[in-house]
Amino acid sequence: MDITEIATGLEFPEGPVWMPDGTVLCVELKRRTVDRVHPDGRIETVATPGGSPNGLAIGPDGAGYVCNSGGWGFTEIFGMTVTDTLQPDDYSGGRIERVDLETGDVTVLYTECDGNPLMGPNDLVFDADGGMWFTDHGKIRARERDHGGVYYAAPDGSLIREVIYPLESPNGIGLSPDGSRVYVAETHTGRVYWWPVESPGVVGRPSPVGHGGQLLAGLPGHQLLDSLAVDSGGYVVVGTLINGGLTSIAPDADGSGAGVEHIAIPDILVTNVCFGGPDLSTAFVTCSGTGKLVSFPWVRPGLALAF
Repeated sequence: MDITEIATGLEFPEGPVWMPDGTVLCVELKRRTVDRVHPDGRIETVATPGGSPNGLAIGPDGAGYVCNSGGWGFTEIFGMTVTDTLQPDDYSGGRIERVDLETGDVTVLYTECDGNPLMGPNDLVFDADGGMWFTDHGKIRARERDHGGVYYAAPDGSLIREVIYPLESPNGIGLSPDGSRVYVAETHTGRVYWWPVESPGVVGRPSPVGHGGQLLAGLPGHQLLDSLAVDSGGYVVVGTLINGGLTSIAPDADGSGAGVEHIAIPDILVTNVCFGGPDLSTAFVTCSGTGKLVSFPWVRPGLALAF
C-alpha cells in the first residue's frame, strides 16, 4: 500500500472531512482546534472551541458541526501521544457545537438531553433529512464510568432525542448508502452493531437483548475501535487502535468473523477515515499517535456524504 504523508505535527488529529477544494478539515483534540489541512501540508486554524473537539461533519447550511468531548488528558509514550483514561481536571462538559468555517465563530447547540448532560460526544453523521446522528462516548472517573448512547438532533438547536441507550463506549457512527441502517462502533468491546432506521431519529430493535442492536462484527484479541466511515459498497471502515490500521467490514458480515479485513497503518492510534478526491477513491486517515494526516488509494469509491 502506497501511503502518502500529507501533514505532520498535528496534536491528536481526528474527524477528517475532505472538501471539494482539495483541503481536509479535521480537529486536534490536544490543541483544541478545528483545522484546515492544505494539500501542501500547511495547517490553518479555523476555530478554537476549547474542550476537546472530537468529531466533525458538514451540515446542511455548510457550517461545521463538532462533537466536543469536553476535554482529554494526554501522555507522551515512546514518541507517541496517547489519551489518558480518566476525565481530566479541566473537563468543561460535553456539547455539540456549530462552527462557522469562514469566521471561526463557535455556537454551542446542545449540552444535555432530557435533563441528562452530554458527557463525551464523539462522532457524528448527517442524514439526507438534515438531522445529525451522534454518539456520546461518556467519561471515566476514578471509581465510576458513564454509560454511552446515540442521539439524534436538529442542526438549528431545536430538537435532541435519545435514540439508543445504554451502550459501552460508543464511538464511530455512520449510515448505510441507502440510509436504512445506522452503524455504531464500541471502543472497548471492539464491536460494531447496526440498527434499522425506521424514520429520522427512530430505529428498530433487531435483537431482543440489551440495546437491541444486531452484531455486525467483533474483533478478536486486544483491538479497540474508534471512528468510522462507510464506502459506496456499504463496507464499514473503522479506525482501529492497538492493532493500528483500518478494519473494513462487509455489510453482510454476521459477527462470525467472515467479511472482516484489517489494513495495517504504522500508528497504534488510527482514529478515523474519510474519503475524497475527484472520484472519492482516496482514503484520508488520521494517525493520532504520531500526529499525521495520511492518504492512500481505497479499493472502492467512498460514500458521498449528505452535505
